Amino acid sequence: MTLPAVLITGGATRIGAELARGFAAAGWHVVIHYKSSTDPADALALELGTAETVQCDLTDDDAALAMVAKLAQRLPNWRCLINSASVFHYDGATNLDPATNREAMQVNSLSPARMSQAYLAHARSSAQRCVIQITDMKIANPNPDFFSYTMSKHALSSTIKMLAKGTAREGGRIYGIAPGAILASHDQSEEETELSHRLNLLKRKTNAREIVDAALFLSSGQLRSGETLFIDSGQHLLDQDRDVIWLAREQATARGIQA
Repeated sequence: MTLPAVLITGGATRIGAELARGFAAAGWHVVIHYKSSTDPADALALELGTAETVQCDLTDDDAALAMVAKLAQRLPNWRCLINSASVFHYDGATNLDPATNREAMQVNSLSPARMSQAYLAHARSSAQRCVIQITDMKIANPNPDFFSYTMSKHALSSTIKMLAKGTAREGGRIYGIAPGAILASHDQSEEETELSHRLNLLKRKTNAREIVDAALFLSSGQLRSGETLFIDSGQHLLDQDRDVIWLAREQATARGIQA
């Protein structure tokens, strides 16, 4: 296999699937990781052509390391690891749920950190290798909602500069992409999504393709290691006191009262 290869965790659905389509269209061999989305992963692999699937539960970081080791042995041109898989369950700043927190910290930060280390230690490619951590604009514009999720994304974000400095001898680059509101999340309706996704400085919806374009650019290794790109139409520059899900609902309620 001579094509450049990329492993995308959580690559069967949502942003992960959009990343898979974008990298395949750019001529990459795509490894689609999934936990339980077997059918979507298989269908996407067939759609892309030069793709394969790999199953792993990222709550088991030892299993995640084994997955990386196996791929490193048989992918001679493995150029990029994108840690996109994430769990997103609600708890708040005054009622942290321990089970939710443990799962979020494990899947969203610990496993990606260990996988990044293993990838840089073992993956081969004659070209520039890179890790891309998908974080969240909440690392710059936090609010009390989704407390454990946000905590875990801050932890993942902290790995970017540390790995960039600590693994410089391995010759890889470490980057972050911090998206804003891109797709409907939690229990949003279509109308709520349309309103909430414009609560940013540019008052526009950020498209998933913008995340793909950013990832493809970073995969070239042309940016200094340790950098994070915010793809959020300026949302991270605001100071929002709640998640946009509730801000949109508050606005909708206010408009209803005024009408």
